[in-house]
Amino acid sequence: MLCDRRDDRRDGGSVSLELAILGPGFLLFILAVIFGGRVALAGQAVDQAASEAARTASVARSKVEADSSAQTAAENTLRDQHLSCDRLAVAVDTSGFSQPVGTPASVSVVVTCDVRVGDLRPAITVSRTVTGSASSPLDTYRQR
Repeated sequence: MLCDRRDDRRDGGSVSLELAILGPGFLLFILAVIFGGRVALAGQAVDQAASEAARTASVARSKVEADSSAQTAAENTLRDQHLSCDRLAVAVDTSGFSQPVGTPASVSVVVTCDVRVGDLRPAITVSRTVTGSASSPLDTYRQR
C-alpha cells in the first residue's frame, strides 16, 4: 500500500537568497543596456549632424561660408536632438571648392562629440567620444 506523504520541509529563504545574489547582476545588466542605448542614440544624432553640416556646406558659395555654415548646422542639429557635447569639433574639408568648374567635387565633414553618458550615476562622470562623417557633392557647373 502506498501512502501519500508530503514533505513538510520548506525552502524558506531561498528566494531571498537568490534575489540577493542575482539582483545586483540584473541591475548592472539593465544599466549596461541603458548605457549602450544612449551611446547608440548619440551616434545617430552625430551622424545626422555631420550629414546636415555637409549638405549645408555644399550649397555655400565660398570656403569661408562653407566652414561657418557647417559649424552652425552641426550645432543646431545636435541641439534639436537634445544632445549636449562636452567638446564639439566640426572639421570641414572644403578642398573641393578649389576644383575648376565642370569637375566633380564634394565637401566632407567630420563631427566629433564628447557625450556625457555617466549621468545615470551622479558620482561617476563618464564621457564617450562619438564621431560621425558625411560628404555632399558640390554642384559641378556652379561657380565656386
